[in-house]
Formats: sequence, structure tokens, C-alpha cells
Amino acid sequence: MTIEIAPIERRHIAGFRDVLDSVARERRFLAYTEAPPITQVRRFVLNNLKDGTAHFVALDDGRVVGWCDIAPKPRELMRHSGVVGMGIAASHRGRGLGRRLLATTMDTAVAGGLTRIELVVRTDNTAAVGLYREFGFETEGVCRRYIVVDGTSFDVYLMARLVSQVGPPMAGSAAAE
Repeated sequence: MTIEIAPIERRHIAGFRDVLDSVARERRFLAYTEAPPITQVRRFVLNNLKDGTAHFVALDDGRVVGWCDIAPKPRELMRHSGVVGMGIAASHRGRGLGRRLLATTMDTAVAGGLTRIELVVRTDNTAAVGLYREFGFETEGVCRRYIVVDGTSFDVYLMARLVSQVGPPMAGSAAAE
């Protein structure tokens, strides 16, 4: 099975929403318990396309099974910073797909001028924390009781990677291999 990593397109919107919804309903990885309505997701994707945001999907025989995006912050003094959003369908985890998506998306975001890439991740999501550390993300702090799911609170790490304009390629990227 070959999984393609591709820039998101209009035709991927429904599939992107479907995988976003499936990951959100697991109630473990995202700050959602279900995906936003399709109109909101469509607006998000179309804005990303218009703005040239680094946003990629993983396609298994044309079906969206994962995504990664790095959305630049909207304020002028923070436009050098972007925030990672990503998820992989449960059926496709453990195959290196997150690594491929993150490498491609980060390379594109850095080529587009971002020099700070940040995210929040639950402290108990050890697989994701390990992946982010592999890509040079460092923990900048712990946000205590940041997320409450079904009455249980969870801490998150605030992690960031500072990127020099000239330096080694991202871990896991084609240029690094």
C-alpha cells in the first residue's frame, strides 16, 4: 500500500472533515470532540488555499487518512509563527505517516518564511510528544488542566521549534535523508 502525501485541494474537503471528525471523536488527541460543520471546514480549507498555508493530506487510494497544517498567526507581529494541527486515522497509525506529513508540512512552512512553529499536545500523548521532539520541538511550558474531557482534566505541553533561515533540513524530510 502506497500512501501519497499531497497538498490539500478543494476535492479533499469532505474527506478532510471526515478524518478530522473520526480523530476528534476519539476524545484523546484534539481540542474538539467532533469536527466543525462542513461549511466551517470548507471556509478553513479555502482560506488556507487562498493564503498559501502549508496544509497537506495523506491519501490512501484517494481517501484522506491524515492531515497536517501549519497556520500562520494572523497578527502582524506574530506572522513569523505558525501553529501545527495534525491527525491520522486510527487505521493508519504506526506506519510513519505522521513523520512524513510533519516533514513535508514543516519544510513548506519554513520555505514560506515561518521561523517559529508551535503546538500544544496532551502530556499523555507520548507517541506525538516523541515525534515532535524528533523534529526539534522543545517544551516551553506545561499548561495545567488545559483540556477537560468527560469531567477529567488533562495537562498539555506547549512546544515550539525555532527555525533559522539557514540551517539543516527538518528531521525526516527528503533533504535530510
